[in-house]
Amino acid sequence: MVYYIIILGTAGSGKTHLTGAFQGWLEDYGFDVATVNLDPATEWLPYKPDVDIRDYVDAREVMEKYQLGPNGALIASADLMVTRLNEIYDEISSLRSNYILIDTPGQLEVFAFRESGPLILNTLTSDGKSVVLFLIDVVFSSRPSNFLSALLLSASINVRLGKPQVNVLTKIDLVNKENVDKLMNYVENPEEFINALINDKLATILWDPSDLEVILPKFLMHELIPVSSVTREGFDQLYAIIQRIVAGGEDYYTEEPSPIL
Repeated sequence: MVYYIIILGTAGSGKTHLTGAFQGWLEDYGFDVATVNLDPATEWLPYKPDVDIRDYVDAREVMEKYQLGPNGALIASADLMVTRLNEIYDEISSLRSNYILIDTPGQLEVFAFRESGPLILNTLTSDGKSVVLFLIDVVFSSRPSNFLSALLLSASINVRLGKPQVNVLTKIDLVNKENVDKLMNYVENPEEFINALINDKLATILWDPSDLEVILPKFLMHELIPVSSVTREGFDQLYAIIQRIVAGGEDYYTEEPSPIL
């Protein structure tokens, strides 16, 4: 069985670093893992991708060829990926790895909120089970209203892709443990989160406290896993929940080997 781990998040949330670090962690434990870079505009990666979209579509070449700006080139590149899907799928399949980490483009909105994004992901993961990791930057989320906006975006991604999803709190090595504990407490105790949002005041522009009591639990439906790509803290917990979702709690070594086609 092939397990696809799709890593999504806003620009700067730590997607590429988590991809590289989690790959290393899995390999250290003897797992068969491969990486796929789907960002056609990236200039540097902290890992060597086994499949690189830039071999098929390069945003800089698209920008020059079609005389587009950076954002236009990204949009066009995402659409051009669709024309090469069969080739990309075949290359990924040839790896015969049990875990495939998919590192998505830095500009989340270009990929997730166009028709091409879900089509690309659904096609590339069609022969296995998949889970989305939505990354939330702990530094950005230190303000309650910012954390709420991240949860709203996570919910939107879940609606767009319709896949099992886990929220991952990244960069916890950059803040005090108290900051992480505060956000985790918000998830476990929504009433405290509501009080913090009321004090923040920005959240009450759209909703009053009674509204928050109704809608907030819906945005806290996904588990929040705090991790650091630098220290690898939280990776064991992240692996456990991924395994629970894609394999029903079974460990990799209990799975039947993937057939060689």
